[in-house]
Amino acid sequence: MVRPRTGDTTIPDDPVADMQVSDVEAAQRYEATIDGNRAGVIEYVDKHGRNALIHTEVLPAFEGRGVASELIGFAIDDARRRGLLVIATCPFVRTYVERHPETHDIIVGWRTLPG
Repeated sequence: MVRPRTGDTTIPDDPVADMQVSDVEAAQRYEATIDGNRAGVIEYVDKHGRNALIHTEVLPAFEGRGVASELIGFAIDDARRRGLLVIATCPFVRTYVERHPETHDIIVGWRTLPG
């Protein structure tokens, strides 16, 4: 599954306007690419109807451009589409969830995990 970056804030001069995010199931990770270059990943574990988002990493050349937020948003949307709950074990994912209350309905355990 691949989706182009979406949102009303994307403008033509945006350096990540052509970001694509895909699920690499064999590696259990979502990958973001920009102009064919891997910009970041979020690793996950699917078990028992839950998708644990365990680690988010953005390559230094792409930091500060919204890559991690796109990855996390994609992962949560994908879990919702598949009828899975999400476990936010990655600290960055927990921060994203705190800032996006529209995700709270499928997130489990994020308030009780240590920061």
